[in-house]
Amino acid sequence: MVVNRFRWYIRFVNEYDEGESSLCPTVQAAFDLLGKKWTGLILRRLLAGPLCFSELVRAVSDLSPRMLALRVKELEAAGLVARTVSLDAPVRVTYSLTSKGKALEPVMKGIEDWARAWNPPLEDGSNDSVAPASALG
Repeated sequence: MVVNRFRWYIRFVNEYDEGESSLCPTVQAAFDLLGKKWTGLILRRLLAGPLCFSELVRAVSDLSPRMLALRVKELEAAGLVARTVSLDAPVRVTYSLTSKGKALEPVMKGIEDWARAWNPPLEDGSNDSVAPASALG
């Protein structure tokens, strides 16, 4: 069993160039998705609980509805976000994190801690780049 794991590892390492620009495709895909503008802030807001589309637009300052629609579609396709449509009048679309999305909580918390420790405060004296929770109305 150990030999099989070792053989798998050797085969895995040999398949990819060891150059600086090369990463495991799985890791590369994760960085590609999570590194897109607005993605981290959307995930951060959804960690607090489900939000409807308009609440997400208000919760992340400077995020256009068009860009939000694009990002949540990507996150939904990746299995990080679930989209729920209520058929009541008026129709409401709610977004929430799946268990896969919730598993990113320690990563998001770590990034937030790092940012607060290493980035200087913004011009208004805050370290928060997202609209406060009170903006959710």
